[in-house]
Amino acid sequence: MTILNLEEQFMNRIAADEKIEPKDWMPDKYRKTLIRQIAQHAHSEIVGMLPEANYISRAPSLRRKAALLAKIQDEAGHGLYLYCAAETLGAERDTLMDELHTGKAKYSSIFNYPTLTWADMGAIGWLVDGAAILNQVPLCKCSFGPYARAMVRVCKEESFHQRQGFEILLTLCNGTAEQKQMAQDSLNRWWWPSMMMFGPNDADSPNSEYSMKTKIKRFSNDELRQRFMDATKPQADILGLTIPDPDLKWNEVTGHWDYGEINWEEFNNVVQGNGPCNKLRVKARKEAWDNGKWVREAATAYAAKREQRKSETKQVA
Repeated sequence: MTILNLEEQFMNRIAADEKIEPKDWMPDKYRKTLIRQIAQHAHSEIVGMLPEANYISRAPSLRRKAALLAKIQDEAGHGLYLYCAAETLGAERDTLMDELHTGKAKYSSIFNYPTLTWADMGAIGWLVDGAAILNQVPLCKCSFGPYARAMVRVCKEESFHQRQGFEILLTLCNGTAEQKQMAQDSLNRWWWPSMMMFGPNDADSPNSEYSMKTKIKRFSNDELRQRFMDATKPQADILGLTIPDPDLKWNEVTGHWDYGEINWEEFNNVVQGNGPCNKLRVKARKEAWDNGKWVREAATAYAAKREQRKSETKQVA
């Protein structure tokens, strides 16, 4: 069977909404696109723990600390699910980590911004995890089976994180004038980076067209960004906070909120490694990887010893 015939069968399966599994034939471009996206997603989950870890020791109550610890633990689990999904495509985890540490691999640009106050824990949960949910729920129907199945649990946990963040901000907004101002300042800083989370405009996105064609993605960047805008504006009204966009207005014709122009120069600058915390984030991850080397080596030695004992037991039997 020729490559053309295999590609035709593959696209027929995509059109029929069949799941592609790791041992199935797939085009090289499909495999590479998935590895890039899944690895970037996994890196984002792992790096995303860093801004929040900054507040574990400074949470305002034991309840808040326990919830924050649980959330960070969830993010670590999400990263592990996704690295495992990438490995089913033939990617080596050590290679993926090396690409992260050397700057070859990317992660969500939003995690390169600093967390300056406790209100940022609320803004990250409400905005960042809210944007992530809109991105990730459609991935539960991704054409690649392991990725789709991993996202089912991830989305359930992200929904909890989003509600947790909203509740933090709601508490602040119902507190003192100073606390409400802290919440507003946090929204001012995190709003535009959150809008950038969906990636470049569709016309400028190099990967969206193929990802949509092969149903890795179900919605374009701009479609998801508009959904986020429409969902978040009423929530901001409930909080009594003002979205920092002077061009924001309701469009009676389209039935959507119109918003201002995103600063794509800032987005590209952060993606290229020049954001406020890019170097700090990569340094922290590399140090964690290096410091954990002995654990990985011990686990590998234990696994090898265990297999050796199993083999010896079978020989005796």
